[in-house]
Amino acid sequence: MSSSAPAQVPAPEQPGAGPTYGALDRFFRISERGSTLSREVRGGLATFFAMAYIIVLNPIILGSAKDMYGHQLDNGQLVTATALTAALTTLLMGVIGNVPIALAAGLGVNSVVALQLAPRMSWPDAMGMVVLAGFVVMLLVATGLRERVMNAVPFGLRKAISIGIGLFIMLIGLVDAGFVSRIPDVAQTTVPLQLGGDGHLNGWPVLVFVLGVLLTLALIVRKVSGAILISIVAMTVVAVVIEAVADVPSWGLTTPKWPGNPVASPDFGLVGQVSLFGGFEKVGMLTGVLFVFTVLLSCFFDAMGTIMGVSDEAKLTDAQGQMPGINKVLLVDGFAVAAGGASSSSATTAFVESTAGVGEGARTGLANVVTGGLFAVALFLTPVATMVPSQAATPALVAVGFLILSGSVKEIDWADYTIAVPAFVTMLMMPFTYSITNGIGMGFITFVVLRLAAGRGREVPTAMYAVAAVFAFYYLMPALGLT
Repeated sequence: MSSSAPAQVPAPEQPGAGPTYGALDRFFRISERGSTLSREVRGGLATFFAMAYIIVLNPIILGSAKDMYGHQLDNGQLVTATALTAALTTLLMGVIGNVPIALAAGLGVNSVVALQLAPRMSWPDAMGMVVLAGFVVMLLVATGLRERVMNAVPFGLRKAISIGIGLFIMLIGLVDAGFVSRIPDVAQTTVPLQLGGDGHLNGWPVLVFVLGVLLTLALIVRKVSGAILISIVAMTVVAVVIEAVADVPSWGLTTPKWPGNPVASPDFGLVGQVSLFGGFEKVGMLTGVLFVFTVLLSCFFDAMGTIMGVSDEAKLTDAQGQMPGINKVLLVDGFAVAAGGASSSSATTAFVESTAGVGEGARTGLANVVTGGLFAVALFLTPVATMVPSQAATPALVAVGFLILSGSVKEIDWADYTIAVPAFVTMLMMPFTYSITNGIGMGFITFVVLRLAAGRGREVPTAMYAVAAVFAFYYLMPALGLT
């Protein structure tokens, strides 16, 4: 899950204007949509450079976590898995869906996998649950239920889920960079977090993070295309220089040193390391179902909003705001979730950074072919990707958290307390409990209770009653002696 400031969309050409490109034109309907070959290529390039940061960021988020056995995923293998899945799913979206919507590992979903699933089971078990979530998405699309399920959750709560995930990944960025840290139990204080490692900001790595945050936000304010990637590259260079001239005790997971050979064969060791049902043996059927449901929700609504938003900006929707052929797009999106789990890169989803390509004029899936091809090339640049320290990459999480919040918070009806309060609970419980599951569950329960209290129980969809009841039972399990 990610966000970036949309670029200015150029005026579309008249259908059929400009040169034609034979079979390529007919297959992708380039002229029909008022585009040109050069626009599609430029759009594909712009989208790739706007979202290429995920090749660095996803391995840092997943690689910093341990499963219940203390195992960590290999950083180099994660780079390969992330680039491979992004290349495959983006190409499929271009060829099958014929839309300029690129896909990659979703920010927020990877946090669910790393911080909620993996600590309770093995990595293959956790990735198996992601695959199952993808199968559920494809089933919902095949039966025509995906849009109906989406409509069961009130609009305000859908926005609150996005905001909560944004705040959660921002907190993860602050923690992973060392900007804030947990106060040890020996301090015997009720304050859970502190600035830096000892109440102060010390050391070169934290300085790199602070400068990275300021640079990223400054570029976003200036509406610079690819702001996040530019910041990551710039701060990595700064970190490499600092490492070369200063005595830095530790950068954490990755030390910023230029590799002797920047090109290497990809390591596919994580691909296929999946156990579909092993997680249920570890956590039980109910908790396992809720975990799959959480992964499902984390990608479900974000992907739907991104797909419709990008399509609307690309002028691919009709007068009723519907996109022709959307079922093909949604089916590829569901496959992408499962493919992400199968490669151990976490769920793959549509990226709103695709608007950068739309801003360059992309209107067809040919732009995706360009973007996917560049992700395939990135498979051979693993040594470069693995030299980026978390302090250079995590400013992206702060920036993305802000962009998600700024784009969604104003769309919640704060005057209706039966929506506003559950939204408030949802968005705050995610970072405060370090759990997306808790945010969704407590928000749903609060919504049902307040609607009933207001005498508006008939306005609550049956599906919401069912989901809230499942979450309530889940929270009561310890008291009932069922865990």
